[in-house]
Amino acid sequence: MKREKISVIGSGLMGHGIAQIFALCGHAVRLYDIRREFLDKAMQSVRGNLEALVERGLISEQDAAAAPSRITTTLSLEEAASDADFIIEAVPEDMSLKQDIFRQLDLFSKPSAILSSNTSVMSITEIASRATRKERIVGTHFWNPPYLIPLVEVVQTGDSSPESVAFTMDVLHRAGKRPIHCRKDVPGFVANRMQHALWREALYIVEQGIADASTVDEAVRLSFGLRLPQLGPLENADLVGLDMALAIQDYLLPHLCDSHTGSSLLRERVTAGELGFKTGLGLRSWTGEESAASHRALREYLLDMAGRRGTG
Repeated sequence: MKREKISVIGSGLMGHGIAQIFALCGHAVRLYDIRREFLDKAMQSVRGNLEALVERGLISEQDAAAAPSRITTTLSLEEAASDADFIIEAVPEDMSLKQDIFRQLDLFSKPSAILSSNTSVMSITEIASRATRKERIVGTHFWNPPYLIPLVEVVQTGDSSPESVAFTMDVLHRAGKRPIHCRKDVPGFVANRMQHALWREALYIVEQGIADASTVDEAVRLSFGLRLPQLGPLENADLVGLDMALAIQDYLLPHLCDSHTGSSLLRERVTAGELGFKTGLGLRSWTGEESAASHRALREYLLDMAGRRGTG
């Protein structure tokens, strides 16, 4: 199997997990960041992630031992980019920073290299605006944690060549991911548009006094949320019948939230400094133990799901 040279720019929350994915399936990976302590922490996180996969029997001890040795860390962006075949940017969501990174990557990388951004919502076209060879730039939106969630959204801009998209889809597929093709560079791409449409209505239900936050979460978890891993929304529409789906929408949609600005409930909470887990109070109140338990439960759930389908 072909093993491209991979570079990941940014070693934080997403970057180290992306580097881990490619190292685990045999690629040589360069991981870049601006400070050595960031890179040391990233490698510690990679080893911890791999240990968790071994404990669940999802990978072998031999694979877990070998993967970190395939990751070379560097403080030089030029070194990271110079001989890479595929480069994934995973720096903070700052448009100017991303634009400057891609301007430099376009200069430092070989002409055949494909450049991609892991942004979750930002315009890939705008990110690529300071680069010259825009035809080789695409979006690759991994979901957190990237080594456990299989989906990657591959975003095509008006400048991206079909060959760049095809290469990206192929290299991700061979790394065990489930790439999907987002054919237009629109805000939020595919999955985040749907996620935030749900969040908009969930927040509106609380704001209107229809139900509290705990009830809204319970309603999702114990109804259509149970079906979602198996039955997507459009397959569900076909299942119940499009005539029924249309009749329900004609009746229901006029009553749903159609705001084009952020939730007033969220704005009130943020203004009050009630930010969720990080402050202990948000849409619900959280003790330190409760927020830690939520993180653990999510990780255990994702590990269980990974075990059912394989780590990709």
